[in-house]
Amino acid sequence: MNEKALSTFALSLKNIIRRPFRSLGLVCAVSIVSFIIFSGGIFLFSLRNGLVSMKSRLGADLMIVPLGYDKGLEGILLRGEPSYFYLDKEIETQIKGIPGVEKVSAQFFLVSLNQDCCAIPVQFIGFNPDTDFSVQPWISESYIGQIKDGELVVGNDITIGEDKKLKVFNRYYTIAAKLEKTGSGLDQAVYANMTTLARIFDSAKASGLTFTKDINPKNSVSSILVKIKEGYTQEEVTHNIRAKLNGLQVIKTKGMISGIAKTLGTFKNFLFTFTAAFFVAVMILLATIFSITANERKKEFAILRSLGASGKKLSSIVLTEAFLISAAASAIGTILSVIITLPYAASIGRELHLPSLRPNIFFTLLIAAISFALSLLTGPLASLHTAIRISKRETYLTFREGE
Repeated sequence: MNEKALSTFALSLKNIIRRPFRSLGLVCAVSIVSFIIFSGGIFLFSLRNGLVSMKSRLGADLMIVPLGYDKGLEGILLRGEPSYFYLDKEIETQIKGIPGVEKVSAQFFLVSLNQDCCAIPVQFIGFNPDTDFSVQPWISESYIGQIKDGELVVGNDITIGEDKKLKVFNRYYTIAAKLEKTGSGLDQAVYANMTTLARIFDSAKASGLTFTKDINPKNSVSSILVKIKEGYTQEEVTHNIRAKLNGLQVIKTKGMISGIAKTLGTFKNFLFTFTAAFFVAVMILLATIFSITANERKKEFAILRSLGASGKKLSSIVLTEAFLISAAASAIGTILSVIITLPYAASIGRELHLPSLRPNIFFTLLIAAISFALSLLTGPLASLHTAIRISKRETYLTFREGE
């Protein structure tokens, strides 16, 4: 047997090919490890990014809606579920005078129930650019200046045509800008100033939608955003509002974010525990398979020793086989997880009722590299004990005795 035929790589590769079913089983096991690590990493980063993005977009410390409509507001913000509810506009003025309130800005909600603009009902949010401190900073990232009357700004998930027009209740409006993705329900909303929203409201009534007599953008608001003065807490201002006004639901954005963060933490702990348990199970499975295989290959190892192969050479063969199997499995698992996971990362976040924003290309590649590296170590680590055992002279003698 020549030196090339005895090369560690050549012998390892031949052994892998010679046992296709065993090799395929090992590849599948390690591929699943790679898939779980990458997919879990993408989901965690997506949920974390969505949480950070939503926190930066809310802007307000408190959000005030009619009593019992807190879930409706959360549906709009988190899941993109269109909703509408109304308060008397006079409440906005009353809240301005409450101790601890620094800024106040109202919004008006409207839902497009017909399907002339979009495949599904769309949430319209009217805001006042003169008092707004929540939507306008976000819009300024995509559009310089204030939006004009008759213009709309759409969330990232809203599809627009080349003419940059949107038909709403039989009237066309110009799309001034498309906002950066947030990973929250805000991506499915359409924004307009109050003048434009009043036009949309009139078109909605002309199209057959009915509203209570006093409901209109001049006399009504849907939510009131509050910025708290420095030196006051959310709890203090909430108490002050409730002491003066009844029939209001005061939502603390910090509490909403904390609730999402708690859910994210629970999901993260579950994912880490599941991944660790699966990793250990695969390691035990691979170690058992390598040990059983080594016992089955006693005669092969004895022949190699008689041809001059050292114990170190035998252990190198086992480790190289494990490395080649892990390398192939890691590549397959990572590629499959990229193809399967990335397109559905955001939608899975929405199914969990959590904001989800996929990581950028740099972090995606970093997660893929970590996934590949960790799963690559699985085979060599699992085969290490077997490799050490067969490298000893006593093991060689045992092999000869078993012939």
